Amino acid sequence: METERQLLEAIRSGERAALRRLYDRYADYAMAIGLRYIPERDAVRDVLQDSFVKILTSIVQFKYHGEGSLKAWVSRIVSNRAVDYLRENRRFVFVSGIPDEPDDSMLDGFPVEMSGAMPSGIPPDKLVEMIGRLPANYRTVLNLFIFEERPHKEIAQLLGIKESTSASLFFRAKKMLARMIREELKD
Repeated sequence: METERQLLEAIRSGERAALRRLYDRYADYAMAIGLRYIPERDAVRDVLQDSFVKILTSIVQFKYHGEGSLKAWVSRIVSNRAVDYLRENRRFVFVSGIPDEPDDSMLDGFPVEMSGAMPSGIPPDKLVEMIGRLPANYRTVLNLFIFEERPHKEIAQLLGIKESTSASLFFRAKKMLARMIREELKD
C-alpha cells in the first residue's frame, strides 16, 4: 500500500493518476464524515465535491507531518465544509436561551460514556444513523467535539456562538443520543 508520503510525492511530481488515487483512498472516509454532519446523501455529495476541489487545488501547499496527517487534513476540510453548508443553508439556528445546567436525570444509570469513546453494543452504521437524527446544531457540536476532537472554545469560534452554548449543546446532544441508544439496546 502506498504511504501518504509516497502519494504526496507522486502528486507533487505532477503524476495526474496520483490525484485519482488520493480521491479513491479518501472518498468513502470523507463520505462517512459528511454523513455525520448532514444526513442527506445528495447534500453530502455536494459538500464532498466542494471539499475535494479544495483538497486537490491546495494539496501542493499541504505540509506533511507524518503518516496520518494527510487523512486528518482531509477530515478537517470535509468537516469545515459540512459546517459551512449547514450555516449557508440555514440548517441550524443557535439560540442563547439554552440553560447552563440542563437536567441530566435521563443519564442516571446509563452505561455509555460519550466523552470520546464509542458506545459498545451499537453497530457503527446504526450510531451514524442515530447521530443523523439529532437536530443539526446538536449533531454539529457533537461531531466537532467527539470526532474532530475540537475544544468548545474552537467550536464556539467556528460556529459564532458562546463557549458555554457549545458545551450545553454537546450535553443535550449526548443526552438525546443516550436516550436513542438506550431505546435501541432495549429492543
